[in-house]
Amino acid sequence: MKLIKVAGAVLNQTPLAWESNKQNIIHAIEEARSQNASVLCLPELCITGYGCEDAFYSSGVHETALQILHEILPHTSDIIVCFGLPLLFQNRIFNTACLVVDGEIIGFVAKRFLAGNGIHYEPRWFTPWPEDEKVMIPIVDNRGIKKSYPLGDIYYNIGGIKIGFEICEDAWVANRPGRKLYQRGVDLLLNPSASHFAFSKLDIRKRFVQEGSRAFGTAYVYANLLGNEAGRAIYDGGTLIASSGTLVAVGERLTFDDYHVTSAVIDIAEARMAQSQSSTIFNVPDMHDHCVELDFDFPKILPEKIQILDNPWEKSAFLQEEEFTRVQALGLFDYMRKSYSNGFVISLSGGADSSAITCCCYIMIKLGIESIGLERFKQKLAYIKGIQDCQTVDEIANKLITTAYQPTENSSIVTQTAATQVAKAVNAEFYEFNINNIFKEYTYLISKAIGRELSWQTDDVPLQNIQARVRAPSIWMVANIKNALLLSTSNRSEAAVGYATMDGDTSGGLSPIAGIDKMFLRQWLRWLEKEGYDLKGTREHFTIPALSYVNEQQPTAELRPMENKQTDEDDLMPYDLLDSIEEAAIRDKKMPIECYILMQLRFPQHSKAQLKIWIRKFFKLWCRNQWKRERYAPSFHLDDKNLDPKTWCRFPILSGGFERELGELERYEG
Repeated sequence: MKLIKVAGAVLNQTPLAWESNKQNIIHAIEEARSQNASVLCLPELCITGYGCEDAFYSSGVHETALQILHEILPHTSDIIVCFGLPLLFQNRIFNTACLVVDGEIIGFVAKRFLAGNGIHYEPRWFTPWPEDEKVMIPIVDNRGIKKSYPLGDIYYNIGGIKIGFEICEDAWVANRPGRKLYQRGVDLLLNPSASHFAFSKLDIRKRFVQEGSRAFGTAYVYANLLGNEAGRAIYDGGTLIASSGTLVAVGERLTFDDYHVTSAVIDIAEARMAQSQSSTIFNVPDMHDHCVELDFDFPKILPEKIQILDNPWEKSAFLQEEEFTRVQALGLFDYMRKSYSNGFVISLSGGADSSAITCCCYIMIKLGIESIGLERFKQKLAYIKGIQDCQTVDEIANKLITTAYQPTENSSIVTQTAATQVAKAVNAEFYEFNINNIFKEYTYLISKAIGRELSWQTDDVPLQNIQARVRAPSIWMVANIKNALLLSTSNRSEAAVGYATMDGDTSGGLSPIAGIDKMFLRQWLRWLEKEGYDLKGTREHFTIPALSYVNEQQPTAELRPMENKQTDEDDLMPYDLLDSIEEAAIRDKKMPIECYILMQLRFPQHSKAQLKIWIRKFFKLWCRNQWKRERYAPSFHLDDKNLDPKTWCRFPILSGGFERELGELERYEG
């Protein structure tokens, strides 16, 4: 046996937060050393933060990143560590992994395949490194001493252990670098990543780590970012370590830690023999040009048990609900503390959306304390003086969560009761502001100005919208008084068709559920009422039974007179159909006729004529309301169907409105 101990660290970094990023890295190195690891893989671009965006064009950012790297070097004695940072060479920016051995920089591997799909825009800032190319790059350290280091498509022989890299996207492509590194006899692949959360994505990562280690006959260490780094994307962490096709360590996901180190002992000799058994063709590699060699003494160690630290919730029959609960909690927590907000304010209507957000804020506190303990939770929010003496979740909730129910004459006792009961269940501060007089005053003011009385027969939409808009000033005022973050309550289904009042229910600094469809939200609320999320270390589940007051309703805006019996689905279409059309039309880029054919298959209970009406309505509303989506508050990216034009789905504000295509649909006889 030839045993070495390797580790991966997940880090909760923030773009350009130099000191806190550095401290997280140093603490992770110290923790890896305490676990007797000889090799530590840190996440992609961990020094600068991954989400710097156009700040990557600043020469000062590159200079500071190198300064920070040199400041960390003294903390790397007797250990091998890889750091992620951008590097400027020949007036091009490269996404690199720097390998440091025993306090000395050894070289920089540059990312070959850039993520440019979905929410990623890496090709905007970075240049992909060409295969098999290597250069020497001069770097000046903090003492003013210049030294040259290898940069490019290289690998290392450190103390007889060959180490290669796949940087995040490199492992997701067909022609992944591991294939060539396998031909060069690499023993250990390191994958520093910034892989954002999406539902069920962990299984994909496990496959490419496990299969990569099997196919290439290597050990493999995958290290990811953690938390809400820059505002929209949330990283779930989850270190993975595999050896010769077997997962030997899986780190916990979605924790509230600043850093978390997972380590494992691997047998390099076993991996080498696996390569020897799978080799059918042998190409003599150019060992001299692409291999950087250095002596290093690996300590003699004993085998250790496999560490699979998956929590029970990872095996839940309700995995999507469990993931949603935890990713929302972590996303809200990091957004709050990194924006130095003193909590959250929600206009709590008693409906599904605002109730879901209110519950997520409460669960944020419960899961945060469960993850890192009460004192560390309060310490991470040390700037909020009002919670420092609190001893329970409910005490903290009352300080951090403020809600307000704002009825008009069109509001019902049903929603009032639901809002009251939900706020009580999570111990939120609760107000009721009756805005009917303000609504009436605006109606009178405009009627007088235009010389006629406004009526529901002639002014339906304006009378609905003004009710939603007059709720905004008071709830904004509460947020200002509290120095708290106002949360917008729009969901993705409504965003797709513009079923929201701009500067009304869209008001807020963060729109946490704008990436989630209404059908799932309603499903999640029923689950949280009756099933609930897994409580760590127990067989119990946390539920909020008061959600029955919400779940028994049909979703409604309550903006028309009660005798109209307004519901969202009557205004729009069935939510399950709307979500299915959106998936086909926007995610999969299907034309109206193609959507119509698919909807006939998926929804045979509806007539062909009715399906045409709804599909036509969707496309018209989609095109007409792009300007609203451009103005939505930032939303969390949780799956592959986000409509946020700044991260995933760009569409012109002005367009032809699918007129030709909808005409073809009208004439289609299928």
